[in-house]
Amino acid sequence: MTRFVVYGAGAVGGTIGARLFEAGHEVVLICRGSHLDVIRSEGLLFRTPEGERRLRIPAAGSPAEVAWRAGDVVLLCMKTQDTAAALVELERWVGCRVPVICAQNGVENERLAARRFTDVYAMLVALPAVHLEPGVVVASGAPLSGCLHAGRYPRGTDPLIRAVCGALDGAGFRSEAVDDALALKYRKLLLNLGNGLDVILGTSSWGAGGEVGEFLALLRAEGEACYQAAGIRAVSPAEYAERVTRHYRSVTVTGEGRAGSSTLQSVLRGHTVTEVDYLNGEIVLLGALHGVPTPANRLVRELATRIAAAGGDGPHAAIGDLRRMLAGG
Repeated sequence: MTRFVVYGAGAVGGTIGARLFEAGHEVVLICRGSHLDVIRSEGLLFRTPEGERRLRIPAAGSPAEVAWRAGDVVLLCMKTQDTAAALVELERWVGCRVPVICAQNGVENERLAARRFTDVYAMLVALPAVHLEPGVVVASGAPLSGCLHAGRYPRGTDPLIRAVCGALDGAGFRSEAVDDALALKYRKLLLNLGNGLDVILGTSSWGAGGEVGEFLALLRAEGEACYQAAGIRAVSPAEYAERVTRHYRSVTVTGEGRAGSSTLQSVLRGHTVTEVDYLNGEIVLLGALHGVPTPANRLVRELATRIAAAGGDGPHAAIGDLRRMLAGG
């Protein structure tokens, strides 16, 4: 039986690990700090639309603490800024032949993993979840917790990823083994360009209209232009809606609303480095490589980085401020 080692058991990893554990699969969580301490002493408190329960999932503080065995599969779930160091530790303790599935936002993680590991998989992560308190994960997706389509990197499928997706599909997710996982992830990257904006505004921009919605559209238009110049395929918004977002919605769980994007959640937990370098920064990089101006994404990356480095206390900015900065005012 496959054992799933969830490396980075925050909002995403905690939700995936909890759902697999509840479905009867063997799971080990790798996490750190007070989150690890609570899970070890009390179990993971997992809140969903069906209610809350404490799950006694085995947990480790690093790959060094896992008794690795043949057949283990790693689900990489930390933020991209932590991926390179995590992969060094993973290879040190288990070698380069353990399958690594990048259940992460952005498109840089697979590149990093493929430098070291022989079997790397790209997984689209589309699931609403919150992790703000040690030992607590809130997964608000219904009727499914989200979508986790995956395939080999850079393309194709194989028996292993078909088996993994089958396990996830039976554990409260919509999960298919697909040839075009990266095309799904590139569309999700455009949606995640609002994460840095959340940090700047200090609140969620998801689904916003008005000036915020217009600014989000500007960020995504720059991304689309970069894709076109670079010859990158992303699925269309309509196809993404059909294959992904129609399968779940975010609902209120035990009176808690969403705390904004995963990037904002990191800042609220006190992290001073965020993944915006690999979200808005990915578009900035593509623009630099292919001669496409990306001033809005460059501004969001810079300001979000500065706010996070200051401990999330600001100075925050309003959309009008961002517009004036772009105009040179």
